[in-house]
Amino acid sequence: MNKLNTILAGALAATLLCGSALAQDVTMRIHQMLPAQATIPASAIEPWAKAVEEQSGGRIKFELYPAMQLGGAPPALFDQAKDGVVDIIWTVLGYTPGRFPKSEVFEMPFLVTSAEATSVAFQKYVEANAMDEFEGVHLIAVHTHGPGLFHTQNPVTKLEDLAGMKIRGGSRVISDMLGRLGAEPIGMPVPQVTEALSKGVINGTTIPWEVTPSLKVAELVKNHTGFTGANGLYTQTFAFVMNQASYDALPDDLKAVIDANSGVEVARAFGQAMDAGDVGGLKIATDLSNNIVTLDEAETARWKAAAQPTIDQWFSDMEALGVDGRALYEQATAMVAAESAQ
Repeated sequence: MNKLNTILAGALAATLLCGSALAQDVTMRIHQMLPAQATIPASAIEPWAKAVEEQSGGRIKFELYPAMQLGGAPPALFDQAKDGVVDIIWTVLGYTPGRFPKSEVFEMPFLVTSAEATSVAFQKYVEANAMDEFEGVHLIAVHTHGPGLFHTQNPVTKLEDLAGMKIRGGSRVISDMLGRLGAEPIGMPVPQVTEALSKGVINGTTIPWEVTPSLKVAELVKNHTGFTGANGLYTQTFAFVMNQASYDALPDDLKAVIDANSGVEVARAFGQAMDAGDVGGLKIATDLSNNIVTLDEAETARWKAAAQPTIDQWFSDMEALGVDGRALYEQATAMVAAESAQ
């Protein structure tokens, strides 16, 4: 009888230990909008997931779902994480206009420098000023892409050339800027750009170099226009966030692994991936002998003046919300300049 009791006690202990181990293992689903081979999925999200898996001793595992494979449209991604439809998402904040008003400051014309410097500045800015915009999710990191530019069917060599062109804009702020520059802005998520260009729905698009390979943009249009100076025309803001309940359910040691792979250094890594992607995208267009235009300093100054009302309008929008937009803009530009000087 004693022997039987010993066997049963041992089996019970083994069962409890097994259940405890299982309770501490987790598989998380990461959902995002771009093909798996695109810059951020391949060069930022996948390495991040591998690092977390390794540092957790294999107790955290990830399933990667690119190109909206789990359903929905790109603007729904943030709520998929917030509502627990998936565990982690990567998305463009500008796909949900008005939801992240203080974060919009990084979309202002001619603020961006490199993706790395601007992403680090953006992460620090959000931590200081805009964490309330991420209530309901656990923020891993925010970041930006590098300088956005024009990719068009017909060449753009001066401000007047943009008049009447149907140009894709990726956010409320960018579309406002395009309208003030003389274009007809067409808002759409970036995965729709390839089809829109090929069918003539748009005459061109604003995107950085890094995303052009996955969208085949250099094959669809032959003209690319950028600007002189340290600051590019615009950038978009991105967020990599986790469902709050998924984070809260982790034991403390696994939370520590997520925490160690969050924040400024993750923003930096995502920005570095974007900068490297810009180099690759530019090379493809160059190898295709496309027409690559860099507007000179005088012409760039004309575009800056034409885009200034977008900044002024954002100040007014912020004032209506009871927020000092001018102070946030000054802080953002100073942070970008400081990081760019490193």
